[in-house]
Amino acid sequence: QLQASGGGLVQAGGSLRLSCATTGLSFSRYDMGWFRQAPGKEREFVAVISDNGRTTYYADSVKGRFTISRDNTKNTVYLQMNSLKPEDTAVYYCVADRDYVGRASGGYDYWGRGTLVTVSS
Repeated sequence: QLQASGGGLVQAGGSLRLSCATTGLSFSRYDMGWFRQAPGKEREFVAVISDNGRTTYYADSVKGRFTISRDNTKNTVYLQMNSLKPEDTAVYYCVADRDYVGRASGGYDYWGRGTLVTVSS
Protein backbone atom coordinates (compact mmCIF):
# COMPACT_ATOMS: atom_id res chain seq x y z
CA GLN A 1 0.00 0.00 0.00
CA LEU A 2 1.20 3.48 -0.88
CA GLN A 3 -0.02 6.46 1.12
CA ALA A 4 0.83 9.92 -0.15
CA SER A 5 0.60 12.99 2.05
CA GLY A 6 1.81 16.56 2.24
CA GLY A 7 -0.40 18.22 -0.33
CA GLY A 8 -2.12 21.51 0.30
CA LEU A 9 -2.58 25.08 -0.79
CA VAL A 10 0.49 27.21 -1.42
CA GLN A 11 1.19 30.49 -3.16
CA ALA A 12 3.19 30.63 -6.34
CA GLY A 13 6.90 30.60 -5.56
CA GLY A 14 6.36 28.57 -2.42
CA SER A 15 7.41 25.05 -1.50
CA LEU A 16 5.85 21.80 -0.41
CA ARG A 17 7.23 18.38 0.39
CA LEU A 18 5.21 15.33 -0.48
CA SER A 19 5.77 12.03 1.28
CA CYS A 20 4.74 8.54 0.31
CA ALA A 21 4.88 5.87 2.99
CA THR A 22 4.65 2.26 1.91
CA THR A 23 3.54 -0.90 3.62
CA GLY A 24 3.52 -4.44 2.37
CA LEU A 25 6.39 -3.90 -0.06
CA SER A 26 10.04 -4.72 0.21
CA PHE A 27 10.62 -1.02 -0.26
CA SER A 28 14.34 -1.12 -0.93
CA ARG A 29 13.71 -3.38 -3.93
CA TYR A 30 11.23 -1.05 -5.62
CA ASP A 31 11.72 1.84 -7.95
CA MET A 32 9.50 4.70 -6.82
CA GLY A 33 7.99 7.59 -8.67
CA TRP A 34 5.48 10.40 -8.81
CA PHE A 35 2.85 11.23 -11.39
CA ARG A 36 0.32 14.02 -11.42
CA GLN A 37 -2.98 14.80 -13.00
CA ALA A 38 -4.31 18.30 -13.40
CA PRO A 39 -8.02 18.99 -13.84
CA GLY A 40 -9.11 18.15 -17.36
CA LYS A 41 -5.68 16.84 -18.34
CA GLU A 42 -4.06 13.48 -18.72
CA ARG A 43 -1.91 11.97 -16.05
CA GLU A 44 1.75 12.85 -16.53
CA PHE A 45 5.10 11.69 -15.27
CA VAL A 46 6.87 13.87 -12.70
CA ALA A 47 9.89 12.02 -11.31
CA VAL A 48 11.30 8.58 -10.54
CA ILE A 49 14.06 7.22 -8.35
CA SER A 50 15.69 3.81 -8.59
CA ASP A 51 15.59 1.30 -5.76
CA ASN A 52 19.10 2.19 -4.58
CA GLY A 53 18.56 5.92 -5.05
CA ARG A 54 21.38 6.30 -7.54
CA THR A 55 19.26 7.07 -10.58
CA THR A 56 16.65 9.79 -10.92
CA TYR A 57 14.70 11.18 -13.84
CA TYR A 58 12.49 14.22 -14.03
CA ALA A 59 9.95 15.68 -16.36
CA ASP A 60 11.34 18.71 -18.15
CA SER A 61 8.60 20.84 -16.63
CA VAL A 62 9.86 20.25 -13.08
CA LYS A 63 13.60 19.80 -13.60
CA GLY A 64 15.57 22.12 -11.38
CA ARG A 65 12.58 22.81 -9.13
CA PHE A 66 11.57 19.37 -7.82
CA THR A 67 13.76 16.79 -6.11
CA ILE A 68 12.85 13.17 -5.53
CA SER A 69 14.53 11.26 -2.73
CA ARG A 70 13.98 8.19 -0.61
CA ASP A 71 14.75 6.85 2.81
CA ASN A 72 14.91 3.08 2.70
CA THR A 73 15.05 2.89 6.49
CA LYS A 74 11.64 4.58 6.67
CA ASN A 75 10.08 2.97 3.58
CA THR A 76 9.28 6.44 2.33
CA VAL A 77 9.82 8.40 -0.86
CA TYR A 78 9.70 12.20 -0.97
CA LEU A 79 9.11 14.89 -3.53
CA GLN A 80 10.47 18.28 -2.58
CA MET A 81 8.75 20.91 -4.70
CA ASN A 82 10.21 24.41 -4.83
CA SER A 83 9.38 27.48 -6.87
CA LEU A 84 5.87 26.19 -7.37
CA LYS A 85 3.80 27.52 -10.23
CA PRO A 86 0.03 27.55 -10.76
CA GLU A 87 0.51 24.98 -13.51
CA ASP A 88 1.84 22.55 -10.89
CA THR A 89 -1.68 22.34 -9.48
CA ALA A 90 -2.71 18.70 -9.67
CA VAL A 91 -3.38 15.53 -7.77
CA TYR A 92 -0.02 13.87 -7.18
CA TYR A 93 0.24 10.09 -7.14
CA CYS A 94 2.96 7.90 -5.72
CA VAL A 95 3.88 4.82 -7.78
CA ALA A 96 6.08 1.77 -7.36
CA ASP A 97 7.45 -1.00 -9.46
CA ARG A 98 9.82 -3.87 -8.90
CA ASP A 99 11.89 -3.17 -12.01
CA TYR A 100 10.96 -0.05 -13.95
CA VAL A 101 12.59 3.34 -13.97
CA GLY A 102 10.72 5.16 -16.67
CA ARG A 103 8.14 7.71 -17.68
CA ALA A 104 5.26 5.51 -18.80
CA SER A 105 2.41 5.19 -16.35
CA GLY A 106 1.76 1.65 -17.55
CA GLY A 107 5.17 0.61 -16.30
CA TYR A 108 4.19 0.86 -12.65
CA ASP A 109 2.30 -1.90 -10.89
CA TYR A 110 1.40 -0.06 -7.71
CA TRP A 111 -0.39 3.25 -7.33
CA GLY A 112 -1.36 5.11 -4.23
CA ARG A 113 -4.21 7.47 -3.66
CA GLY A 114 -3.31 10.95 -4.65
CA THR A 115 -2.71 14.06 -2.66
CA LEU A 116 -3.94 17.41 -3.96
CA VAL A 117 -1.53 20.26 -4.52
CA THR A 118 -3.03 23.66 -5.30
CA VAL A 119 -0.80 26.57 -6.24
CA SER A 120 -2.45 29.98 -6.21
CA SER A 121 -1.22 32.86 -8.33
